[in-house]
Amino acid sequence: MALLQPKLNLKVSQRQVLTPGLMQMVSVLALNNLELKEMIDAELVENPVLEEIDESVPMLDEVASRQERHEREDRLEHVEGVAEEPAAPPKDSFNEIDFGSYFQEYLDPGYRTQPEFEESEKPSFENFLSQPTTLTDHLSWQLGTLTLDPALEKAVEFIIGNLDENGYLAASDEELTEAYLQFPEIRDMGKDAAMELVRRGIDLVQQLDPAGVGARDLRECLLIQIAAQQQEFAQVFARQAAEPAEEDPHRSFRAEAEAQLEERRRSMEVAARIVDRHLQLLQKRDMKDLARAAQVTVAEAHAGVEFIRTLDPRPGRLYNREQTRLIEPDVVFVKRGAEWVVSMNEEELPSLRLSQRYRRMLVAEGTDKEVKEYVKERFRSALQLMRNIAQRKSTILRTCEVIVRRQQEFLEVGVEALRPMMIKEVAEEIGVHPSTVSRAVANKYAHTPQGVIELRFFFSEGSNGPEGADTPLLVLKRKVRKLIEDEDPRRPLTDDQLAAMLKAQGIQLTRRTVAKYREDMNIPSTHQRRRRDG
Repeated sequence: MALLQPKLNLKVSQRQVLTPGLMQMVSVLALNNLELKEMIDAELVENPVLEEIDESVPMLDEVASRQERHEREDRLEHVEGVAEEPAAPPKDSFNEIDFGSYFQEYLDPGYRTQPEFEESEKPSFENFLSQPTTLTDHLSWQLGTLTLDPALEKAVEFIIGNLDENGYLAASDEELTEAYLQFPEIRDMGKDAAMELVRRGIDLVQQLDPAGVGARDLRECLLIQIAAQQQEFAQVFARQAAEPAEEDPHRSFRAEAEAQLEERRRSMEVAARIVDRHLQLLQKRDMKDLARAAQVTVAEAHAGVEFIRTLDPRPGRLYNREQTRLIEPDVVFVKRGAEWVVSMNEEELPSLRLSQRYRRMLVAEGTDKEVKEYVKERFRSALQLMRNIAQRKSTILRTCEVIVRRQQEFLEVGVEALRPMMIKEVAEEIGVHPSTVSRAVANKYAHTPQGVIELRFFFSEGSNGPEGADTPLLVLKRKVRKLIEDEDPRRPLTDDQLAAMLKAQGIQLTRRTVAKYREDMNIPSTHQRRRRDG
């Protein structure tokens, strides 16, 4: 039996190790203009040897050198004046002002009363900007208008906080109850009492606006909306029933309106029956089967389906909308004469330089050793950042020059002239790794004659046609979508028919490939697209 004992072995191996400089270079390359500006601004605050060049504002070095020059000139004039003893110049009233006593009298805090000297806390300017109302804000505002028991109000707040961005409640009653019992003030209530509060809270949330929030699934969400509209129509019918019909001078108009309301009420009943029992059949769009299963006529099934189309399957999206993302082009593609030119958009990026003041500190004899080491380290960091920014610019420019050279027809004609282009091909042409090109085009945009376009848009695989002409995947998918949009809904095209129609256009694709593109675009199958009216 072998005994376990410690051993010491030496092993020589090669591996790639990213230095801090390389790591920064990789991260800087992946940044767009807005992100790079934020990074530079943060570095300007942290690193004192970095300075931003601003032509309108004199640099600290220039101010210091100018002050030193003026002091030398003043000393020289003083020496010459003593030697020559010229006549005393006329007195200048501006020079006779005692600025020291002025500042002491009017700016010394001791001469101010306490209320005047205390700084008042002013609201931030950001507080005056309008903020979008979220679903939580909207529901909480409605909750504030109700008078509820404190325990029930806390349960409703808890339910609102667990809604997803679509307004759905994904957790079960048991899961919500267990989480609700974690609050110290609820822990002693008991599981049964807590679950009762949770269920009452869910019922109350489902009564708030927008209709459909707090539902567990699509079926319950649609049923809540239908029930809310049915309740509104019931109130309309009740008001009309209370009015004396014999005194109405527009009896025929009233009868027509009542018929329309009755038709609307019937369509809501059919819609509720379809959503409650036959939601799966609704996805197949087979009106005959749907009418047969719901025990209604085909016309009534049509009316019910049209009413369902007016409902919102994601009511929370009304308030949880995505914020508009600010996009600033990183590069500009411009045609000058007969040649396309690529230029970097650097208007908002700060221009950096190294501080002359800190350079003098490194060579000064009286500078402390620790201070010199700190300044040296800051200089290394600043130089590394400036080199990485320059390397980023060079890589992006070289990548975009290849894009412009290969996609000139797209820039002049449009998306139909887009040619397939792979990241690997561009990387080989400029002599870098494909991952470098991938980072260079990531989350970056170009201003082109065809609009502001993401750089990744230009990279797409291609499919060879019978004549050898390549077509990028983006164009292929657009062609498939266009053929499906133009089809007869009663006789939708099969994947084989789509492949045959593309072949007639010079594009060779198999049925399986067409099906894959169709699924990538979330387009239903032929059977699901077929519309049977009766």
